[in-house]
This record gives sequence, structure tokens and C-alpha cells, in this order.
Amino acid sequence: MAKKRRETPMLDDLEVGPWPSFVTGLKRLADDEEKPYAGMMTDLLGQLERSYETRKGFWKGGTVGVYGYGGGVIPRFSEIAEDYPESAEFHTLRIQPPAGMHYDTATLRKLCDIWEKHGSGLIALHGQSGDIMFQGCTTEKVQEAFDELNEFGFDMGGAGPALRTSMSCVGHARCEQSCYDEVRAHRNIINGLIDEMHRPALPYKFKFKFSGCANDCVNAIQRSDFAVIGTCRSTRAKSRPTSRRPGASISSTTSSRAARPMRSASTTTTRSKSTTAVACAACTASTSAPRPSSQDPNAASPSSSAASAPSRSVTSWAAW
Repeated sequence: MAKKRRETPMLDDLEVGPWPSFVTGLKRLADDEEKPYAGMMTDLLGQLERSYETRKGFWKGGTVGVYGYGGGVIPRFSEIAEDYPESAEFHTLRIQPPAGMHYDTATLRKLCDIWEKHGSGLIALHGQSGDIMFQGCTTEKVQEAFDELNEFGFDMGGAGPALRTSMSCVGHARCEQSCYDEVRAHRNIINGLIDEMHRPALPYKFKFKFSGCANDCVNAIQRSDFAVIGTCRSTRAKSRPTSRRPGASISSTTSSRAARPMRSASTTTTRSKSTTAVACAACTASTSAPRPSSQDPNAASPSSSAASAPSRSVTSWAAW
């Protein structure tokens, strides 16, 4: 016979309104009498209701892990286990997601089946680390759950003072803004530093994140210690000619808009760069002329010196 669900008036209030509530999901798991985790979720609701009433959390930490790993499991033990015995242990396994968070429905169904078998059936996808959070497991089931997940191809993520689970955007697989291979960069970095994740030796957590462009969809700048942001490097500077004779045509490797003859500095134009070139010629001529004495009233002004200076052919950038 299924365990009777406790009264939870304060949790019930969280289901009021237009927005979805996590309480509805917990109740659905608790009401599924055919599942082995129904009793655990029933007691979990009772303990959560008491926390709301007393404004106190009743979880304490400990040490729980799997063979060969120093992290990845977040242990939770209840301080009021005598009142809620079936939720006395409610550990979480952090599992690394695929780079770029690419899943198919068969994979998601398999993950759900594994957790219904070994845990509470409660799964969350962490918004900032991308971790698959398998929440609600007893100590004796932690190793069994991980073994089956690992056999399926998934590995433990990071927790505690260690390299944390990395995250990359969907990248070039679906986004036209991608500037590099985000998934490859993600896997190469994490695979090379995987010992720092599984065997914590750092004084504090450390996070990598990979965004394919400056839109930074994974919040690499705000939410990581080592942000990799893809940018587009312009090739225009490489194709720009450094010097040309007046009237020479521009190479076809440049833009079509620029593919017309260059103009000399003497050509009348309204483009700013050509005007700058003329001004530079005038300045050059004026500075090269002898400076008149300030006491000579008949001395020519600098502007008249520039006007009388011989004209020079200055390459104009008007075509650009």
C-alpha cells in the first residue's frame, strides 16, 4: 500500500498562478505508486513543508562517492530522518553533458529509465554548468547508478574545489554566427584536464566556458573563470594595396565597390580621405618652405606659402 501523502498547505500555494511549479512535479512523482521512489518523494514533500513552516533547512553534508573519483556526488543527509525516514538520504549525482548539449530522444529516455531504476526520478539540467543533475539517491544506490550511466557513455561531472563541468554553446552545428569549432575546443580542454575534475586538488572551483561568437549564449564572460569567445578576423587589411600610381586599377581581390581607378590628390572630390590627402600635401609643402621672420611685415603667410608651393602627386584613398 502506498504511503499517504502529508498535508502541505504552504507548498500548495506555490502551485497557484499561471506559472509552472516544481511542487507539481514532486507531487506527481510521489503519487506514482508503481515506482520504487514514491515513498521517498512523499517524505521529501513533508520535510520541505516543515522547512517552509520553520524557515530552516534540514540537510547536512557528508562524504559519498564512487570508486576512483574524488568528486561529482553532492551528499545530503536529513537531520530529521526519524520523522521522514524514506528521504533520510537524498544525494545528487552530477553527470557531464555532451559538448554543445546535443541530445537525441533515445538518449534522454535511457537516462530517465536509469534514474527511475536507481533514484527518485527527479532530474534537472543545470542552467550554468550544463550538468545533468540526478537528484535523490540513497548511499547504496550511488555506485550502481553511476556504473550504469558510465556504461552508457556518460562520465561524472565536477563538484567542490575542482575543475567544474564545462559548457559550450550549440555552435557551428546549428548557428550561423559560429566563429570556431566550439565542441572540439570544449572536449580537448576538458579531456586534457579531466584529472583536475575527478580528483579535486584546487583551492577553489574553476570553470571553462566556450561561446562561438560575441553574443556569448553560454554567459562565458559572466559565469566562468576562463572564457573563450569566438570573433571574426577581417581579411580586408591583407588585400588593401600599400601604394599605387594615380589612375591604376585596384586588384580584383578587393571589394567590387573599390574596383575603380584611383584618383590623384588634385582631383576635386568630397570624400574625406581625399581631402585629408590634399591637406597633408599642403602641410608638407608649408613645413618644407623657409619660415618667415616675424618682424618682416612683407613676409608671406604660411597659407600663401602652401598655395605657391609646387604641387605634389599624393596617392588618394578616395576609392576606399
